[in-house]
Amino acid sequence: MDFFIETAWAQGGAQPSLFGSMAPLLIIVVLFYFLLIRPQNKRQKEHREMVAALEKDQEVVTGGGVLGKVVEVGDLWVTLEVADNVKLRVQKNTIATLMPKGTIKSA
Repeated sequence: MDFFIETAWAQGGAQPSLFGSMAPLLIIVVLFYFLLIRPQNKRQKEHREMVAALEKDQEVVTGGGVLGKVVEVGDLWVTLEVADNVKLRVQKNTIATLMPKGTIKSA
């Protein structure tokens, strides 16, 4: 139980090691890295690759939930056709996910 409860040290006695006192902090940092930071970086990388690979005639959903077909792809903007002769211009980064072909017809 000495691991969880700090032992009282008398004056002039042995001091706890630096590693022993820093171990809980190091464990927390490692856990945060593997449980929070690393998965988030992986998702960001996948999203950047998906946005960079956008092509005409793909069906996508924006962050706001708008389902549309890509008509034109620019550097920062994407034009989506959401209905017959209704086109929206949205930022590339707002594209949340790619949908399978035929999703618009079934929606």
